Amino acid sequence: MDFRLTEEQELLLESLDEVIERDCTEEYMKQCNEEGRYPQEFVDALMESGFGLLGVPEEYGGTPVDITTMMLVAEEITKHGGPHSVFGQALSIADMLEFGSEEQISQCMEQIQAGKPGFVLGFTEPQAGSDSSAIATTYTRKNGKVYINGHKTFMSNAKRAKYMLCLAKNAEEEDGAANKKSAFSMWWMPMDAPGVKIEPLKKIGWHFMDTCEVYMEDVELEEKDLVGVEGNGFMQAMLNFEVERLLIGAELLGYAECAFEDAARYANQRVTFGKPLADRQLIQEKITLMKMKIENMRNMVYRTAWKIENKESVQVDSALTKLYCGRSACEIIDDALQIMGGIGYTTDCRISRLWLDSRVQRIGGGTDEIMIHIAGRALLKQYR
Repeated sequence: MDFRLTEEQELLLESLDEVIERDCTEEYMKQCNEEGRYPQEFVDALMESGFGLLGVPEEYGGTPVDITTMMLVAEEITKHGGPHSVFGQALSIADMLEFGSEEQISQCMEQIQAGKPGFVLGFTEPQAGSDSSAIATTYTRKNGKVYINGHKTFMSNAKRAKYMLCLAKNAEEEDGAANKKSAFSMWWMPMDAPGVKIEPLKKIGWHFMDTCEVYMEDVELEEKDLVGVEGNGFMQAMLNFEVERLLIGAELLGYAECAFEDAARYANQRVTFGKPLADRQLIQEKITLMKMKIENMRNMVYRTAWKIENKESVQVDSALTKLYCGRSACEIIDDALQIMGGIGYTTDCRISRLWLDSRVQRIGGGTDEIMIHIAGRALLKQYR
């Protein structure tokens, strides 16, 4: 495997760096974080420069690129301290482009091209996080209409999104059948429909993005709002999970690199007891182990991307990558904060923001425990 960047990738990242330097300064990020405001100006800049639709098929106005290039761009944004949530639309809308009707795809892409979320993925519920088969939201048919009832939680961008891709089970199925994954279907639901209630959640991090509870009471839809095949919603939702987990790994790699570089520079500048911190062996050990973990993260991200491009299975690889990158990024950023000392714990230092924002990635997109279950089960199966 050759992980050297191509000339096109180098030029692309150089162009991205110019956009970040101009439109995503640390002062801007700090302001957005303090105000709990989505960095829409940066998103608009990414759209104008062509990065917003990177990876989206040409027929929808995008620029197709390989998976490795997608991961490189995601890594570069977070490496500069940028927000993880502004990139990756091509992966998040894969379900809609694969299974949606022409009308649904048009509505979704209209939002994406405007720099807005294509939709909220209505998957997680209070009793159904890792246990996705416990989803209790239902749909019922009556008088030629479809009615959605249920409660979704941890819905990112729910206040900004115009639509939800809502996973619900058929209420008319018998209890035994309703608990099976084959009972779920996807529905295209306007977020401003009567019966939809949105309540924001307060979080310790991720202040750029709203996260909400969404309640649905007799939300009326049409039969045309079904997405894909009825009863196949769960499998449709699984379409891109492995690539999305890889994307999280790439974003965490960038966060770790950002924290590492800030800490290394500080260690050279900070003088204690007449010597720079960098002269202390304990600091040198931290820096060395941080760098070792970063290289391991990079190899796992790039290797998994290479395997996807070569049509190889990455069921285990994506789970291991997300698990390792999630844990390692938290360790690296925590060590960086320790090196920075008191200043690292203030909001004047971006490491404090990275420290808060990175932690949730060990929960979202599949918890550490689920990643272990996926990888461990598959690995042991090879040796039966």
